[in-house]
Amino acid sequence: MKQFVVIGLGRFGSSVATTLADNNYDVLAIDKDEERVQAISSQVTHAVEADATDEEALKTLGVRNFDVAVVSIGDDVSANILCTLILKELGVPYVIVKAPDALHGKVLNKVGADRVVYPERDMGVRIAHNLISSNVLDYIEFAPEYGVIEIIATDKMIGKTLKELEFRSKFDVNVMAIKRGENLNVSPGAGDKVLEGDRLVVIGKNESLESLKDYDDKKQ
Repeated sequence: MKQFVVIGLGRFGSSVATTLADNNYDVLAIDKDEERVQAISSQVTHAVEADATDEEALKTLGVRNFDVAVVSIGDDVSANILCTLILKELGVPYVIVKAPDALHGKVLNKVGADRVVYPERDMGVRIAHNLISSNVLDYIEFAPEYGVIEIIATDKMIGKTLKELEFRSKFDVNVMAIKRGENLNVSPGAGDKVLEGDRLVVIGKNESLESLKDYDDKKQ
């Protein structure tokens, strides 16, 4: 089972650390703020007060033995970058770093970050998509030009099979799953019928997903 080290215990870092721990993963949580460390100590495997820009301190904590590091030092850009550099030099296989903006993200990529995330931006995008269309429950950017949305079945979808709805030919998108209450139908077939209350998980280019939001306005 993978082991995780989470550095920076603000709202994002704490959420990542506790969620991983709740799913029975070993989590080492690090922050230089004693109160943050104390607050999370009972919820993760280990919680330590330390300066994440101190290479010797990270060596002593054995971070090189962890499979994944999550860096979330949001209030200090230079510390975020330096910590990322140290982790990669120590040999941590996969380092995920929170960035406040694209410029910071470019720097993090150059110093070796394996993945850069933008939680504030991504949450803003997801909320905006939800506000724009009442049937869009969630949106996740999958790649620069692609996304995944979860939509609730509209009146014109209910009672029809996926073949009849022709998502691929009409919108150039693919239905990855259908949620029906507590049940999840992964990779549904053309003959599967959409019922009232169903939620469809759809992947495609962003422009195609945009057109799907107007499904009820399309001529069937």
